[in-house]
Amino acid sequence: MEKKICVITGGGSGMGLSTASLMGKTHYIIICGRTVNKLESAVERLQAEGVECEAFPCDVSDRASVKRLAEHAAALGEVQTVVHAAGMSPHMGTGEQIIQVNAMGTIYVNEEFAAVMGEGGCILDVSSMSAYLAPGLVMPKRAYKYALADQERFYRKMLGRVNLFPKKLRSSIAYVVSKNFDIWYAKKCAGVYGDKGIRVLSVSPGNFETPMGEAEKEEALGYLKYAAIKRLGNPDEIAWLLASCADERNSYLTGTDILCDGGLVAGR
Repeated sequence: MEKKICVITGGGSGMGLSTASLMGKTHYIIICGRTVNKLESAVERLQAEGVECEAFPCDVSDRASVKRLAEHAAALGEVQTVVHAAGMSPHMGTGEQIIQVNAMGTIYVNEEFAAVMGEGGCILDVSSMSAYLAPGLVMPKRAYKYALADQERFYRKMLGRVNLFPKKLRSSIAYVVSKNFDIWYAKKCAGVYGDKGIRVLSVSPGNFETPMGEAEKEEALGYLKYAAIKRLGNPDEIAWLLASCADERNSYLTGTDILCDGGLVAGR
């Protein structure tokens, strides 16, 4: 295969699909997700644009499922880019489910793909502006280190922190905690995988016009009073950022988080 491979989790819609459309100009695209019908529709759209692509069902909260995805991608050719955009927002599940998908899923994606990628590879973990907005005392930062050595203990401690809060708040707390962890974890992975020539970084989007963001659109619009740019973001804008981070010409960029929120956090 002449083109290098780009795997995009959560590639069936929103930011992931926009990124697939852009990255498809230079890469063979594998989009992944849990909803097969959504993936099939996305593949049809991408192919109509001339993008060489395929869909591969994957549940990122299941390590075995992620391993199958990584092995499949590596069997096709050189996996150059992984955009890990799959995730759950607060309205999509329980606190436990959100920790499993957003935190454990990031661990599984990074570990399994680092095992099949080589020099020049890039892993991009999509976090969230929300990671910057919650009080620091909420974050169980001392537990993050266990993600590198004792993942069962890490999971128990993350869930333990979430369960300290009233049940009605647990999904929201799980979301901000998991996204804060994702930023920390991407930075650590940059050091761990640097010797293999793999870059790892995270991108934290603000409020964007996506299907996932639709359920929280009213709240998002209320936050615009703090932003420098008084509108929601367009998925194509985050796609440009992700593609730029992955570009081999950005070969010195790793171990950091890039906040793309229209200046909202700065205005808080």
